[in-house]
Amino acid sequence: MERERNAAAIIFAAGYGSRMKGFSGNKVLLPLIPGSDPFTGRHPIIVEIIENLPPGPKALVVRHRKEEVIRATRDRGISYCEQAVPNGTGGALIAAKDFLEGIDQDRLIITMGDVPFVKRKTYESLISSLDDRDLVVLGFKPSDRAQYGLLEIEGDEVKRITEWRYWREYPLERQVGFEVFNAGIYAAKRPPLLSYMRELEKMPHLIQKERRGRMVMVEEYFITDLVELMANDGLAVGCTMTEQEQEVMGIDTVEDLTLAQRIFGRKKGKSFDCEESK
Repeated sequence: MERERNAAAIIFAAGYGSRMKGFSGNKVLLPLIPGSDPFTGRHPIIVEIIENLPPGPKALVVRHRKEEVIRATRDRGISYCEQAVPNGTGGALIAAKDFLEGIDQDRLIITMGDVPFVKRKTYESLISSLDDRDLVVLGFKPSDRAQYGLLEIEGDEVKRITEWRYWREYPLERQVGFEVFNAGIYAAKRPPLLSYMRELEKMPHLIQKERRGRMVMVEEYFITDLVELMANDGLAVGCTMTEQEQEVMGIDTVEDLTLAQRIFGRKKGKSFDCEESK
């Protein structure tokens, strides 16, 4: 069982977090224990994620305020991979290729830097599911499905992840049956992952994004494309479910942050209130 629990991990921690209004830092450094306001305090999100992951080598993909992220995590035996340009989740994975090529572990967790409540047993379940799968997606059943990627499943195989802007155009009678959506967290066997990352590098998407007040076309890579690439070639892509939607909540807005701080306080048996912390 030790083999199942020991796996490498990559955490995406490069983004700016433009929806976190009033905060210009890297949101992975936002505190789960607030101080005088939600943006100051103790125990950064990224630290909670690192502590919840199973044993094994870990890498952070960094870019925005990278020096601050490194300073907050440098005593934890972390490797760092720089994502030179903001080119999507697939680009973040590609940025970690040297790390992947240099480790011995053949099982890997890929997770995001703003999901602090994923339990260790959930990560371990993902790793164990690789016994008979090449890639495993963490799925969940959201109370509000809007804007989540849909896991299109046939039997017990995930065939593709379809983004909201596409599946919302499906006939309504088909949409009624949609239940399982993408939490953005994966486990993979390292050899096939490295092989298909080479294919992913050939598949940039042109996306319109705002940059310094102007709308421009940028190239991005989507990690979700790996699912269809691998499934189409007959590799086994599966799904593991979370027990609760709250476990995979991402912290995107100030409202999300204050909710996460309350949840974390309840977990620790304390009431973390900004006013009380002054």
